[in-house]
Amino acid sequence: MSRTADAIRSAELHSAHNYHPLPVVVATAEGAWLTDVEGRRYLDMLAGYSALNFGHGNRRLLDAARAQLERVTLTSRAFHHDRFADFCTELAALCGKDMVLPMNTGAEAVETAVKTARKWGYEVKGVPDGHAKIVVAANNFHGRTTTIVSFSTDHEARDHYGPYTPGFEIVPYGDLTALEAAVTENTVAVLIEPIQGEAGVLVPPPGYLPGVRALTRERNVLFIADEIQSGLGRTGKTFACEHEGVVPDVYVLGKALGGGVVPVSAVVADRDVLGVFKPGEHGSTFGGNPLACAVGLEVIAMLRTGEYQQRAAELGDHLHRELNLLTGGGAVTAVRGRGLWAGVDIAPEHGTGREVSERLMALGVLVKDTHGATIRIAPPLVIAKEDLDWALDQLRSVLAQD
Repeated sequence: MSRTADAIRSAELHSAHNYHPLPVVVATAEGAWLTDVEGRRYLDMLAGYSALNFGHGNRRLLDAARAQLERVTLTSRAFHHDRFADFCTELAALCGKDMVLPMNTGAEAVETAVKTARKWGYEVKGVPDGHAKIVVAANNFHGRTTTIVSFSTDHEARDHYGPYTPGFEIVPYGDLTALEAAVTENTVAVLIEPIQGEAGVLVPPPGYLPGVRALTRERNVLFIADEIQSGLGRTGKTFACEHEGVVPDVYVLGKALGGGVVPVSAVVADRDVLGVFKPGEHGSTFGGNPLACAVGLEVIAMLRTGEYQQRAAELGDHLHRELNLLTGGGAVTAVRGRGLWAGVDIAPEHGTGREVSERLMALGVLVKDTHGATIRIAPPLVIAKEDLDWALDQLRSVLAQD
């Protein structure tokens, strides 16, 4: 039995089968490249669903983590530590907001945003207690907690986890008319992804995000942008909302904020929103820990250079030009996305998204399927252009197969 097969067999025996990973067992990684336990190399075209925007083993991030590991890693929020204030100050400034509430995972940050919106609704807007409503979009993906799957339309994520949490209204993504009809006097927030990642990298129609911003401002409702996957350079701007000149009331961040080194997430908003919390009303033992703050500070410093955003914009333009050429041959039925992020719909006669992903894996390229017919492409922003072109060549080769 090969080392790969042995590792996979052991994992299947001793772990819950809540994922269906491609049959590759990674041992080492650097930049945009991975090496498996057999010594085979693969180009990472997924980047941990954007958690690895700055690549594997980024020297700046590892150095920041190592230096902090030698000092202090955890205090809990029972005490202050010397990295916390700088992290919150710098992240708030990056977002153009006043305050930060650090957490660990993306789902924790979304849960925190939900609690924030409800508390703001009761204590600031004056919604009767227990009546707050949050409007969300169909085909969303905000995490997998019981509350979050309560407003999911993905049956795999939702089924058999009830009873479900009330207080959410689901409307079609990109439909301003439906959104306006759903907003009532008890609505406290609209929670959306500026680009829906898990749904297949769906970009809303032009004018949608400005329309959401105008409607929420007019109706005294918080606009919460889940930029966990779309933010921090992925689309060619720091935040995907920037492409339409929109600034939400609340940013929800995660994934790349931890640089692929540690889980770091945050809710970022102005004082009139996050100021509703008082000591003891929300918390997390590991949220805002010294190690997370040290890595997060380095991520923020890297984003301030604009280098990664520019690289994602330029390479993203190239990526989308090349992918759109594939739609003319019939193997690809649609391409969506922005920056170094694309959803590619495969024609049924060329296989499912999973089958195409497996064929690409055999050629040394790692992508991941979603919703049956779609593959997602989201390489680290540090990928070399020649490596990106090589990956596109492998995709052309796979799609040319009978």
